[in-house]
Amino acid sequence: MKAKLIIGFILLISIDIIGQSVLVKTGIEMLEMQNFEILVDKRVGLITNATGVNSKLKSTIDILYDARNVNLVAIFGPEHGVRGNTAAGDIDDNIDERTGLPIFSLYGNTKKPTAKMLKGIDVLVYDIQDVGVRSYTYISTMGLAMEAAAENKKEFIVLDRPNPLGNRIEGPLVEDGYFSFVSKYPIPYIYGLTAGELATFLNDEKLLKDGRKCKLSVVEMEGWTRNMVFHDTGLPWVPTSPHVPVSNTPFFYSLSGIIGELDPNMVGIGYTLPFQVLAMPWLNADSIAIAMTAFNMPGVAFRPIRFKPFYMKRRGVDHEGVQVYITDYNKVNLTQIQFRFIEVAYKQHPEHPLFQMRKSRNSMFDRVVGSGEIRKKFSKRYRYDDIKVAWERPASIFKENVGKYYLYN
Repeated sequence: MKAKLIIGFILLISIDIIGQSVLVKTGIEMLEMQNFEILVDKRVGLITNATGVNSKLKSTIDILYDARNVNLVAIFGPEHGVRGNTAAGDIDDNIDERTGLPIFSLYGNTKKPTAKMLKGIDVLVYDIQDVGVRSYTYISTMGLAMEAAAENKKEFIVLDRPNPLGNRIEGPLVEDGYFSFVSKYPIPYIYGLTAGELATFLNDEKLLKDGRKCKLSVVEMEGWTRNMVFHDTGLPWVPTSPHVPVSNTPFFYSLSGIIGELDPNMVGIGYTLPFQVLAMPWLNADSIAIAMTAFNMPGVAFRPIRFKPFYMKRRGVDHEGVQVYITDYNKVNLTQIQFRFIEVAYKQHPEHPLFQMRKSRNSMFDRVVGSGEIRKKFSKRYRYDDIKVAWERPASIFKENVGKYYLYN
């Protein structure tokens, strides 16, 4: 009886969340309302994952497969797989159990659709919810697929979705020598565009390989405005990856994900608050909280926290540090927070091996940042003020120039 009551309670919560007022119609829902007109008489390849759903949580795969006037012939999967069943690592080609359609992996040895994969396809459709951060690999998958579409003379359609960080733009652009799958294009770390806007930017600025352009269309959302964070949309959040479980996690990913490349447990990976804590075994929670609060950073607050990770390198080891609370989404400067944390940790324990950044995972750190100079400047004294201009100025310039690609007010 008790178990039935618990299950019923969970169901009630789920119904309440899904049934809230939905203010935004995503690209897939607009496509449905248009009766899939742009796909009629075309063989469709779909690039998607578990986040590709409508507001009733029906998968875009199933929507297109069930539509009588759509000929879905193949599915392409990014990192974490098509149905969201892969935690990390390479993905193999497979068969989708529900539809029987072939699944081609775009994460592993092959990250770009090949001519063989695209044979028998007229149009590639992209429908993936992103987090608004350059190092998240889905936008790299999108760009490479656009290149493949251009090279093989295929149409490319983006079914647009909200940027969960809204209009926020922060961080440097990628420098020559540091382009990679986690920093594929010269955009800020937080780039402030929807997938459709970013695709238009890449296409029109000739940032695809060899300056090629694909035949691009964007199915725009209805009801989304640039000042919305994801919660404002009324849409259900589907985890974009295992450690991005709820709609505000992209904010925390932005404020700690870079230093998470140095040590995942430090930012709460392995605990119940991924990216929401900044902690190490050798810190004192109370003094770190006092020091972080003393910076008087707008829109953010800190409290002391003590916990033990449940998995990864330091499973079961006591950690102390701070839990981060965002108090004003409009005022907070996200990316500086992690550098401020390293700054106060260094002041308290300058001898710790973590601060030998020239040796400790610096390659991945640099690739995510998109620069080697940031690390070199910062690791001289571990002060954010030493990199403040190099970190913040490029974002300001980008924001001044990118507005012509905005599709929404």
